[in-house]
This record gives sequence, structure tokens and C-alpha cells, in this order.
Amino acid sequence: MLRESLNRALLSGAAKPLLFLGCLAPAGWLVYGAFADQLGANPAEYLLRATGDWTLRLLCVVLAVTPLRVSLRLPGLARLRRMLGLYVYFYAVLHLLCYAWFDMGFDLQEIALDIPKRPFILVGFTAIVLLTPLAATSWNRAIRRLGGARWQALHRLVYVVAVLAVLHFFWMRAGKNDFAEVYAYAAVLGSLLAWRLWRRFSGQGGRPAVGHARIDQRTR
Repeated sequence: MLRESLNRALLSGAAKPLLFLGCLAPAGWLVYGAFADQLGANPAEYLLRATGDWTLRLLCVVLAVTPLRVSLRLPGLARLRRMLGLYVYFYAVLHLLCYAWFDMGFDLQEIALDIPKRPFILVGFTAIVLLTPLAATSWNRAIRRLGGARWQALHRLVYVVAVLAVLHFFWMRAGKNDFAEVYAYAAVLGSLLAWRLWRRFSGQGGRPAVGHARIDQRTR
């Protein structure tokens, strides 16, 4: 009964607007904090770190959708994954813009020289580049044009992005020798990826992920 009620809530018309506002709230707080001088002694660093943190948090949430959907038998979760994925890209782009603005002053030549010079920036930039086609094809028309198999293969890049994101965070924290949060994210993302490998090799992989788009279309 509880599962059915929860699934109905996930399929309701209010679920997406609430998720949209919930995911946008951290960005709203950062904008407010910047204007109200609530971001500490170094607002630029705070914004850079916060946007990176929210990218990682939402990446964990996106990768948790399928395990939760399968384990809790909540098919309604599938229709929310697309919006969560787009918010991962949104915060990743904000993170990149903070670096380009606060660290480099939007000097494109200096940015182009800096990216290959520092490994952690190169890895982070590569992750955002790989996220771009995923965001660009997160629409029903793109899914139809690509076809289910190619769309699914393309969106497996999110697993590479997860590894690169953790590596970016690790190298960023290496200078301060502070790895507690890095290990926490690595453990969460590693567990979610390990669950997928277990499902794949145990023969419990189920139907292709592209089927989730059909749920989204039917319940909008």
C-alpha cells in the first residue's frame, strides 16, 4: 500500500515541478548568499566549491534512481531521472563558469593554456565535455532519432563522468591532504556502479533504459 501510494505520488503532475524547485534551490541560495554577503570571507571560492559539490551530489542521485526503482519497485522514479540529469549538467556548467570567471577572469587564451597544464582541471573539463552530449540528447525527439540502442550506449558515458568527477575531486583535495569527502563520494558512486555490474553479469539487467523515456512520455 505504501509503495503504491509513493508510486502514485511520483507519477502525479506535482512531482516534476517540486523536483525542479528542489534542485534549483541550492543555486537560488548561492545567488542570495552572494548578494547578501553570506558566503564567508572568500565568496568566489565558496561558489566554486559549492557548485562542484552539488554537481557530485546530484550525480549520485541520478545514478541511484535505477537501483532504487528496481529494489523498491517504483517505476515512477524513472520519469524524474531526466530532470535530475539535466540539473547535474546545470551545476557542472555553473562550476565551470565559476572557474572561468573567478580564477581566470574569462580570459579564454589563459583558460585554454591552463586546462592541459593542471591535471585536475583537465579531468573536470573532460567530464563536462562528456556530459554535454548527454544533456543535448535528453529529449524524446533525440531518443527517437538516435534509436534505443545508440541512445543507451551514448548515455553510458555517465559512468565515465562519475569516475572522472571523483578523480577531479581527489586531485583537487590532494594539495590539502583532505580526502574524507572524496572517499565518501567514491564509496557511494562505486557502490552504485558495482550494483549495475552485478545486475549485468548476473543476468538481471532487465529492459533497456530507453524504456524509461516512454514512462515519461505517458505520464507528463
